[in-house]
Amino acid sequence: MSPAPALLRRLGLFSATALVISNMVGTGIFTSTGFLAGDLGDPALVLIIWGVGAVVALVGAFCYSELGVNFPASGGEYVYLTRAYGPTLGFMSGWVSFFAGFSAPIAAAALAFSDYLGFFFPAVKQQNAWFRWSAGEIGFQFGGAQLLACALILAFTILNLFGVEFIARIQNALTSAKILIMIAFIGMGLFIGQGHWSHLAESTTRTSTAPIAAQFAISLFWIYVGYSGWNAATYVAEELKKPERTLPLALTIGTLLVATLYLLFNVVFIYATPLSEMKGVLAIGSLTAKALFGERTAGVFSALLALSLMSTVNAMVTIGPRLYYAMAKNGAFLPVAAKVHPEWRTPVPAILCQGACAMLMTLINFGNLMTYIGYLLSLFATLAVAGLFKFRHRPGWQKLPVVSFAYPLVPLLFVIPGIVLVIVGLQFQPVISALVGLTLASGALVYHFHIRGRAIE
Repeated sequence: MSPAPALLRRLGLFSATALVISNMVGTGIFTSTGFLAGDLGDPALVLIIWGVGAVVALVGAFCYSELGVNFPASGGEYVYLTRAYGPTLGFMSGWVSFFAGFSAPIAAAALAFSDYLGFFFPAVKQQNAWFRWSAGEIGFQFGGAQLLACALILAFTILNLFGVEFIARIQNALTSAKILIMIAFIGMGLFIGQGHWSHLAESTTRTSTAPIAAQFAISLFWIYVGYSGWNAATYVAEELKKPERTLPLALTIGTLLVATLYLLFNVVFIYATPLSEMKGVLAIGSLTAKALFGERTAGVFSALLALSLMSTVNAMVTIGPRLYYAMAKNGAFLPVAAKVHPEWRTPVPAILCQGACAMLMTLINFGNLMTYIGYLLSLFATLAVAGLFKFRHRPGWQKLPVVSFAYPLVPLLFVIPGIVLVIVGLQFQPVISALVGLTLASGALVYHFHIRGRAIE
């Protein structure tokens, strides 16, 4: 009997870094600043919160590099949490990743793509939905935005069936285009754009009634989504060439580059448009491009930023199924997720299930999606980094110098903000907190009744 087909080590540093960049750059940076403008009301606070996010993401990348070097297997948090706390929490991290780590972010990125194309076709903007329903903090809607988002998800889901090398070539091209677009937007905006530096000193009336300190913490959920993806290469560790070298470099280079771009992007946004005009605007790139360059050039940038969001969708469609594959291979997920196509060498059932879930999630209100994603990703990444306090006492553990510096400062800079986010979420976002609890409870039940006893610890 021939062995089951397995994943192959075909991805080098460029491809791994491209996955990190593509997962990070997208939904958050292209959509969050308009909402932050209303919630925080101060340009300095908007820039500071993106700076805080950069520091947290970078120390997280350092900590994950050490985890990845010691556990060079695909799966990310699933691998680390299983080793640190046991198979139950490991399974739940994968369960959460299916919904909040990949399916929901894919949906959010696809919806943002629709809003940017709404510059040309207003019918596909979320504000022009055909049907809306809401109850308190939670809302659902359906319209042209959802149809276009689903079409994009379906297209990349199908493309990802045909092999990692094939899709990596597409991803590398899209990522290169994305970075060039962002650099062009920043350079042209600052040097030839019709903005005003005085905007950086112009505050606006806040739309949030929460105390500013509490709102800053709540807004970090959005920032966490914006920077999420810095751990992307850990999910394809089994497909990396020389993972002990490639993984730390990909995480660090990708995170540093994206953090720099994010801060510059926000400077351009505020230089272009005062906060009072940004409040509540989702397609913030289109708004600021129009202010900087006029209607015609704004149309070009809206199309290019939509192209950039396509890269984000594709990267997450690629990475997510590798996590489910790694779990299922160890008996810790639905067995069908471990099936690899004999010719394409891709986890076809996992790719298809993720695509279907992401399309359903496009019906959820965009703001709800972002908060839900940030809450759960923060929780499990915090638990994974906290595992270092246990692992570092093991004989033979490979300690990276950057994590050892002033230890335990580096992991604490990640863990403490994560704890604060959970506390603030429970206090100020009770409905979203309940949905988070429901996701966790459902994962625990599935593990208890369907998975336990089959997993390889």
